Amino acid sequence: MKRTILAAFAGCVIATPAWSVDNVNKDYIKSLAAPGKTVLVVEYYDGSGKAVDRKGYASASGYVAVSPTDFRVDGKTNLHLYGLQPCQGEVVNRKEGFAGTCADFAQQQLQIMLKSPKVIFCRAFVSEQSSPTQNATCYGYYNYPGSLDSVDMFEEQLLSLGALRLTKKPDGSYDRPDLAQAEDVGKAGSYGMWADPRVKAQ
Repeated sequence: MKRTILAAFAGCVIATPAWSVDNVNKDYIKSLAAPGKTVLVVEYYDGSGKAVDRKGYASASGYVAVSPTDFRVDGKTNLHLYGLQPCQGEVVNRKEGFAGTCADFAQQQLQIMLKSPKVIFCRAFVSEQSSPTQNATCYGYYNYPGSLDSVDMFEEQLLSLGALRLTKKPDGSYDRPDLAQAEDVGKAGSYGMWADPRVKAQ
């Protein structure tokens, strides 16, 4: 999803698959759309990368961010964007008209991502299925007739917009190295948190 729209798996010992937006069936995600509702589909995968189960939801009012990296599915389940975190403390971005906590800024941007997709499609490991907070990778299908028809990964967009940054392992390497390029876009453009020199120094 382009910047104009914003204006208008830890419990697993197996490696996280490369679930970039280029590795999903966009036509399939688009086909899940239903008039007047936001459709949410969560697919669960085993260690070999095979889909073994699927859950579907639909909401007339959409879905709500409950933290900088989590959104509520229903009264029992939240989905967590694994490997991402907000910056620490306060952040100021004069260009975007924001001054406040890093957490508030990130949650605000996640809520914008959740506001208008026709479909939210998420992938998680089957070991997450019974957890109240499930590590996942999520994509949104956005359609504005005549101007936009796009499937975008939430994590890639939030990183490239500087709303979130990647978490790191104790050795300093990224938990989600597959998303390093998206974070670099945010840094290079001084978008979001990266417009604040205090964040760059963290």
